[in-house]
Amino acid sequence: MELAAQLGQALSRQQWVAATAESCTGGGVSMAITEVAGSSAWFDRAFVTYSNEAKVQMLGVQEATLIEHGAVSEATVQEMAQGALVSSVADISVAISGIAGPGGGTLDKPVGTVCFAWADKTGWLAVETCLFDGDRQAVRTQAVEKALAGLHARLQSLE
Repeated sequence: MELAAQLGQALSRQQWVAATAESCTGGGVSMAITEVAGSSAWFDRAFVTYSNEAKVQMLGVQEATLIEHGAVSEATVQEMAQGALVSSVADISVAISGIAGPGGGTLDKPVGTVCFAWADKTGWLAVETCLFDGDRQAVRTQAVEKALAGLHARLQSLE
């Protein structure tokens, strides 16, 4: 994926390392990243935290956040992104949680709802919720692209 290669170049220029915290993408972002030769120089690790228990244990997401807001929420992905920074040597992270379908959607959070958070070592944080169209694979693919694009955009803003 061209975007992952561009991200790697931007991380290298900044001398930063990235980490991912993924739920609905199941490691898709880290897979796109690690398909780029030499990515070990700018990618530290991936947390695939599909269950709520994993989000709590591996990333320090508060159980109260999950109870109050749900796994698919900006509050949860914010804690996931920050937890990925704390639990790694990364300078920047992205977190994703969503409903890829075909089931699991509600009126408030229909299938295709995906929440993102990006955080970096300077304290910068951005969150966004998207509603993607398509089947399960289409939602996941769009989420991977959005995650990579958000990381790349932040790095470009620092140049």
